[in-house]
Amino acid sequence: MMLEGAHAVVTGGGTGTGAAIAEALAHAGAKVTVLGRREAPLREVAKQHKFIGWVTCDVTDPQAVRTAFRQARELNGPVGVVVANAGAADSTPFRKMSAEGFQQMLDVNLKGVFNSFQAGLADMETAGAGRLIAIASTAGLKGYPYVAGYCAAKHGVVGLIRALAVELGRTGVTANAICPGFIETPMLDRSIANIVDKTGLSAEAAAKSLRKGNPQDRFIQVDEVAGAVLWLCSQAARSVNGHALALSGGEI
Repeated sequence: MMLEGAHAVVTGGGTGTGAAIAEALAHAGAKVTVLGRREAPLREVAKQHKFIGWVTCDVTDPQAVRTAFRQARELNGPVGVVVANAGAADSTPFRKMSAEGFQQMLDVNLKGVFNSFQAGLADMETAGAGRLIAIASTAGLKGYPYVAGYCAAKHGVVGLIRALAVELGRTGVTANAICPGFIETPMLDRSIANIVDKTGLSAEAAAKSLRKGNPQDRFIQVDEVAGAVLWLCSQAARSVNGHALALSGGEI
């Protein structure tokens, strides 16, 4: 899979990890379309490189995703790479979790991947090559307290990837998941603020509590995730299929 001239769609591409992935793909020569719910952040990302376009979209809505991919094709041609990055995390003790809250975690973190992959797959099968990449989490490889819905969804993503790898093995399309630990993004800031609010810990102590699971005692950086995406899109990774790549400093 050569990125030069290929069309990559990145969901949740307006901020944080998604924005870093989009910029890395564009700098590698891909034509990129970023999808997200809010127009303003998408516009800002698109300003970073002439090969980045944008379309607003809620990944939990199948029809909206199909429409967004049609618009993306009009901008940049057939889709060769889908990076399903859009996600959200909510921290709630399981006994207090509502069915609605649990469903919301499944909708954005698992159904959003399903919708995005389905919308992009046909182009790849026609071309006989493509990359389906889900940005999952170490929460797809192990359990964490107070985020049962998020863990369930991310485990589902890893299961989906493994099934697709087998099903699509002869098509030239690979399916893989990247499973980072805590990434230093605005989402992490919200998690730290939530811990501070619920426990009374200082922000520094809350951050330390999240870092302690990483043997390197640090947070993952967005460029590390973007770099993993670039590698999975390369010819060097053509036999990497159905893999859940942990970026965790040795936690998993």
